Amino acid sequence: MKIISNKNNLQVLHEDNHIIVVNKRVGDIVQGDKTGDKPLSEVVKEYLKEKYNKPGEVFLGVVHRLDRPTTGIVVFARTSKALPRLNELFKNRETQKTYWAIVKNKPANAQDKLIHFIKRNEKNNTSKAHIKEVPDSKLASLDYTIFKELNNYFALEINLHTGRHHQIRAQLSSIGSPIKGDLKYGFDRSNPDGGIHLHARKLVFVHPVSKETLSIIAPVPNEVIWNAL
Repeated sequence: MKIISNKNNLQVLHEDNHIIVVNKRVGDIVQGDKTGDKPLSEVVKEYLKEKYNKPGEVFLGVVHRLDRPTTGIVVFARTSKALPRLNELFKNRETQKTYWAIVKNKPANAQDKLIHFIKRNEKNNTSKAHIKEVPDSKLASLDYTIFKELNNYFALEINLHTGRHHQIRAQLSSIGSPIKGDLKYGFDRSNPDGGIHLHARKLVFVHPVSKETLSIIAPVPNEVIWNAL
């Protein structure tokens, strides 16, 4: 895997005529929002415009998002042909998503499958994981494995089966293992960079045009605890 950096410090993990995959940093927003901060989608557009010397507007389709404090793999469509096909892949969960998370409180089981019903609170932009179905909740499922024990923390590898709002954050919090730095879900202090230790590590999917299977891995942020892995 070749990582390309440009003046915006953009890490490109994969690029072809139809898609571009980048490694999102802490604090990046994938798509523009009410904050008015420059989104990652615009940074990628600028990169493409500059690299290929494109006149006028650059086409770029947002396929999925990551929470602002998280890091890792984000896929964009470069053509109108690829965009609806990628949308279908993600909507129908025809992707394999693997995340890494750092927690302080060791889960009761070294590996487990978590099944909850997630209810989103639009007012404060949080989600709560319920054991039983409640009104307006959605089924959420993942499995995790503790793959490394650090001095004061535990590293989990998570395979996501559904894609609910703040799903991993809410589900790990519900078993008493909130993610490091995640004040919103019960961790006791924030990280210096305002992020949380949740990283979209690996994504496997079938290319929307060439039909080849792509397996993309995103390097972890250059930070003490991540580097210990």
